[in-house]
Amino acid sequence: MAVTAPTKLSDFAGFLNREQSAPIFERAARSSFVQRLGTQVQLGINGQSIPVVTGRIAASWTGEGAPKGVSSAAVALKTMDPKKLTAIAVVSAEVVRANPAGYMDLVKNQVGEAFATAFDLAAAHGTGSPFSTNLDTGSTAVELTGTTPAATAVYDDLNAGLGVLVNADKLWTGSAFDNRFEPILNGAKDTAGRPLFLEAPYTEEAGPIRAGRLLGRPSFLSPGIYSATPKILGYAGDWSQVAWGAVGGITYKVSTEAAVTINGVLTSLFENNLVAILAEAEYGFLVNDAASIVRFTNAV
Repeated sequence: MAVTAPTKLSDFAGFLNREQSAPIFERAARSSFVQRLGTQVQLGINGQSIPVVTGRIAASWTGEGAPKGVSSAAVALKTMDPKKLTAIAVVSAEVVRANPAGYMDLVKNQVGEAFATAFDLAAAHGTGSPFSTNLDTGSTAVELTGTTPAATAVYDDLNAGLGVLVNADKLWTGSAFDNRFEPILNGAKDTAGRPLFLEAPYTEEAGPIRAGRLLGRPSFLSPGIYSATPKILGYAGDWSQVAWGAVGGITYKVSTEAAVTINGVLTSLFENNLVAILAEAEYGFLVNDAASIVRFTNAV
């Protein structure tokens, strides 16, 4: 959210009297579902050229005395350019020094979650996106016809999505669905009465992401996938056709002398005894073949 006033030590009145524990009620920072399913490539500051196969060698049967088949492979290059993602938090110098309620650690965790959310919104729906492609553009929509796990309705809908992919000679290597779909998926069964979503009983996923297998492939249930217009609940397909990269990781810079816009006014940090924490990261994203992804929607 926009900065309207710097965070001051007085904002934490009541936090400093008793012994403090970690901010246990803060939702754990989630990771990006696009980054978990997509293919990571090395990304330099000048971008990356990615070879894409556009033609394949074909073999043919050759009769006695007949000419042998001739074919060639062809490749093209697609480019991925890094785009910068930033966030600035402004606090008083006293907050930095006292760190009430573990506030500074909380800021760092929230930056990670904010970056994952912004990346997924851009990569999936094109929301505020600097990227030239996203998962919604060009992908095929498959309607989830029911909002309850009645009989095998969910299984039939997911299988219809698989049919769209295989009929176009595409693969289903993984899927991700918004956590709004989780209550429906929990009760969904296949035609043999077996649960659709299976998870390993001895693994624990950090944060609100739930990992398992759907139709025998890796799948994630995660917040941040849902789109209201149109109502998109998830994606499935060949994630080798989705690439992303990062120039390093998230970097942090601290300044007490810069000027930052607070409540619409450019404010001197030095003059007002304030500290600005700047977080930056550079990401690239590319969808090579949008037809390799299906998006699951529900008009209801």
